[in-house]
Amino acid sequence: MVALICSRFGIEQMDAAEDVVSETFLAAAETWGLKGIPDNPVGWLYRVARNNTLNGLKHERVFRKKVKGALVKEMASHVEPELDISPANIMDSQLRMLFAVSHPSLPVEAQVSLGLRILCGFTIDEIAQALLTTKANINKRLYRAKERLRSAGVRLELPDQAGLDVRLDAVLITLYLLFNEGYYSMSPDNVLRKELCLEAVRLTYLLAEYLEASNRGVVRADIYSLLALMCFQASRLDARVDAAGRLVLYEQQDSERWDTDLINRGNVYFVKACDSGVLSRYQLEAAIAWWHTHVRDGREKWENILMLYNKLLILDYSPVAALNRAYAYARVYGREAAIPEAEGLQLEGNLFYHSLLGELYMGVNDTRAVSHFERALELSTTDAERAVLMEKIGKCRRD
Repeated sequence: MVALICSRFGIEQMDAAEDVVSETFLAAAETWGLKGIPDNPVGWLYRVARNNTLNGLKHERVFRKKVKGALVKEMASHVEPELDISPANIMDSQLRMLFAVSHPSLPVEAQVSLGLRILCGFTIDEIAQALLTTKANINKRLYRAKERLRSAGVRLELPDQAGLDVRLDAVLITLYLLFNEGYYSMSPDNVLRKELCLEAVRLTYLLAEYLEASNRGVVRADIYSLLALMCFQASRLDARVDAAGRLVLYEQQDSERWDTDLINRGNVYFVKACDSGVLSRYQLEAAIAWWHTHVRDGREKWENILMLYNKLLILDYSPVAALNRAYAYARVYGREAAIPEAEGLQLEGNLFYHSLLGELYMGVNDTRAVSHFERALELSTTDAERAVLMEKIGKCRRD
């Protein structure tokens, strides 16, 4: 909705567009509770957003006429500006906004923050968690980014080939973080947010489809790699929670609930990515996710996953990848051998660091395991995480 309104009235109206969308969802919360959900809720939301926008313009017209005098030509006209809410225009507006907020005049962290806020609907808390910073930093970052876009006169238009190449990295990071927030939700009420994962897949597919059409079928390999990664991970969404909504760890997942259609689709994108001969972080992560769609467990599987993590850390180091590598190391060489690998990371304030060490110490030193699980419990933010940790603490104490 924000993208649609801005594409019609300009990116300088971003704050007003956000206000309109907030009013629209407030109206839905108030109306649907009394009258029930309409037959076409999406259409209802867009129509109300359009009406709210036009009402806002009328108020602006009156204000400017009485207080400021002259009106711009469009505002002075008796013809109401229309808001095209066709599916094609909605998708086109989202693509335009995706590239507008990834404008090179903004620092990369501001591009990603703005993309998560405007296109993905993240709260300030969610953006801060995704980017490992504070809410105050995110608020400052968003304010400065919007001001810079206004002052630079950035327009919502699809960039040329040179502009695409400059902006694509930030676009892919935004989509990657959107998927991750759905897959590893920080929401206290949801262990995963499937709608965010599917929205990330949809936007990434939309991007690939546009680039295929505009570049005569030539698409950067990392876009296909990211699509493959998302498909492989999304294929296990239904198996990651049980009937009661509790988190199900990988080892306990029912592989019958894995989506084979998504796995097959991921295979197609992965082959396209590999055909380019260009190695990227997303390609290595997709390869790791591909191995996780294999039911067969054993040394060969985990040796391959460990090898891929080694390459990933050389190409693009991250603490999360390092922690995952330590787990793969344990699956190949045993828990005791993996403990020094994990402890060497020294990520004391990290939930997953203590969860992993608790897992590695189980059966080796249950007292140390409990200590790490309890520290992880202090750092956890979701009920689902706490339930898993409490279960493991109970098992260590029983043992």
